[in-house]
Amino acid sequence: MQAVSLRQGDSVRHPERPEWGVGNVTRTEICTNSGTRDLRVWVRFPNVGEKVLLASVAKLEVMGEQTGMQAIYSRPTITQVEGAGSDGWLAKIGERNATELMIGISPEATDPFANIKVRLERTLKLYRFDGRAASLNDWAVAQSGLSDPMTRFNRQELEQLHKRWLFNLDTHLGRLLQEVRYQNGVLDEVLRDATPVGRKAVDRARAAAR
Repeated sequence: MQAVSLRQGDSVRHPERPEWGVGNVTRTEICTNSGTRDLRVWVRFPNVGEKVLLASVAKLEVMGEQTGMQAIYSRPTITQVEGAGSDGWLAKIGERNATELMIGISPEATDPFANIKVRLERTLKLYRFDGRAASLNDWAVAQSGLSDPMTRFNRQELEQLHKRWLFNLDTHLGRLLQEVRYQNGVLDEVLRDATPVGRKAVDRARAAAR
């Protein structure tokens, strides 16, 4: 089981909480979850402190050197983009500037190899970044890869970038809703499990399309 492969000292990322940063596994413990063997993992994240997670639920990603397609669909940090050399995949991404990185939609939500249901689910989860103080900082950490985005941007800049990101997110959601019209029952299934803020985003997108 992949969950059991996690070891103390591993550097990991929570795929649905990138704003937590890359954490270190400090302890693991084999346990039983609903009658199935699982792994309880203690992870110390730089932005939220220690979290205790079930590996099968969190689906933590072990961080390491990335190559090929994995690297292409990974999100670089601003530090990597601005410091990229002239060779390799990162240099090509580095041709974009920091602003484009901050207002872009995460690869998890736009992955062309994921089906429409998965892309919708991932997109709606992004609406948790509503722009309020704590959420704005979490969003900036997730977008920039910096533990303290205020070292690179001031508050006004982050607010403006967030507005542009939210516009792009709404546009992306609108395209997904057009696509899902031809998939019977998929949207209803996604909305059953969506958060209230996600459902409101769908309502707004539907109203804007009328």
